[in-house]
Amino acid sequence: MTTEARPTIGAVLAAIEAAGLAPRGAFSLTPGERVGALAGVRTIALVGVAGGEGWDAFAAAPEAQDGEADPLDRFSRRVIGALAQSFGAVALYPFGGPPRSPFQQWAQRAEPVHPSPIGFLIHSTYGLWHSYRGALGFFDALSLPEADRRPSPCAACVARPCLAACPVGAFTQGGYDVPACARHLGAPDGADCMGRGCLARRACPVGAEYAYGAAQASFAMRAFLRARAALAG
Repeated sequence: MTTEARPTIGAVLAAIEAAGLAPRGAFSLTPGERVGALAGVRTIALVGVAGGEGWDAFAAAPEAQDGEADPLDRFSRRVIGALAQSFGAVALYPFGGPPRSPFQQWAQRAEPVHPSPIGFLIHSTYGLWHSYRGALGFFDALSLPEADRRPSPCAACVARPCLAACPVGAFTQGGYDVPACARHLGAPDGADCMGRGCLARRACPVGAEYAYGAAQASFAMRAFLRARAALAG
């Protein structure tokens, strides 16, 4: 792909998949949003992980094997950065900074995700088993398909098992008790959550077939604890 050629959204999605990551939707920026790091950018295409899609590529990458800090972030920068260069686009990430790009807001414009009762964005297909690793900002106005506006699956969920599943009650209607969650994960009683992933996420029936495998789930939980430790100083 040369920088002179105007890309199609189909070519962009195919390139993301070929790189081993998951296309996570796209949307157009308004003129008022094209400032700062987004100056001149007209189209955003999100890149991430959906179920196991994206994990296998990372697990086989050198960043996952070298023992250095922040392997997934470094992998994301390398792969998404190369994609951006190939399209003459700008690479954007939900980590690093400041300033930080509003990925949670972008996600809700790009694909059918909605805030869940436990705070995480729930996808109509993948449930709670997905994440965003970066975005490609295009200086062209790409022709995009009609947005997928499926409603939140939580709207029809009466039981809300996610709220009751956490063994330390970290999720309530009032919000997410992050310190309680972190303490539990660091204790012997938290071994199940550490090894197989968050019990609240696992209680949700939406997208259960896309639930992370043990290695992926454990990696995510360890990354959460490292991030908490870093914030604590």
